[in-house]
Amino acid sequence: MRKKLRIYVPFINAGMQETTTYRVNWLFYMFGNVLGCFISYFIWNAVYNSSENSTMNGFTMPQMIVYIFLMFLTSTLVSSGGTYDIGEEIRDGSIAMRLIKPISYNATFLFQELGNKAMTICILIVPMVVGVEIVRFNFTGAVQFNILYFLLYLVSCVLAYLINFFFNICFGFIAFVIKYLWGANLMKNCIVGFLSGQTIPLAFMPEVLEKVFLILPFASLNYTPVMIYIGMYNGTTLLYFLGLQVFWALFFWGLSKLLWSVSVKYLAVQGG
Repeated sequence: MRKKLRIYVPFINAGMQETTTYRVNWLFYMFGNVLGCFISYFIWNAVYNSSENSTMNGFTMPQMIVYIFLMFLTSTLVSSGGTYDIGEEIRDGSIAMRLIKPISYNATFLFQELGNKAMTICILIVPMVVGVEIVRFNFTGAVQFNILYFLLYLVSCVLAYLINFFFNICFGFIAFVIKYLWGANLMKNCIVGFLSGQTIPLAFMPEVLEKVFLILPFASLNYTPVMIYIGMYNGTTLLYFLGLQVFWALFFWGLSKLLWSVSVKYLAVQGG
């Protein structure tokens, strides 16, 4: 096992080097996400100020602020570019070089992204968590940080990333048939963003829709980790949603194996 993992170490290094080499691009990407974060804050601040109730669907304004910034952190940590990468490699023909190597196609993407994630975690997670806890302290007057919930949040983020990675790999295999995924990927990102609670917390949905959305895999991407961090899930509810994440991670892993064996037969390289 150790010898096999050693094969993929260069892909981790490549992911880290990519982040440091194109750091200006990374900074602009982060700046765009932070800007969107503050836009959400001002929108929700206006909503709460115009409401007679201090609590809406179980969220107070301080909790909503924490939710917004935790959603930014979580979506960044669990993001995966597998769909885009597969589509581009099929479009320009570079996929041929990856296919001739005696290694797992999916694993090369996974370990390359892990290198990228390592850099992102080192730069983002500490200042973001400290900032969130400062906001919570200012509103409540007491330290709200819970080490157990934080560790469970990290476990949930790992499961969320695996779900997102293998889901994007499965979606990316569509490019083997339709050849170009730019438009389909935009549509997918919009739908996933809405169903995962990035646009609006799922608690604000009608009760029937909320129950349906919580079962779908998309809630496991962002909503579940954030709700664990802020203490909205505990006891059997927490175990249920962690178990649901494990189920979806295994489901999409198995589905990616199946789709790979089918879709690779339809590969037609356009570039190269």
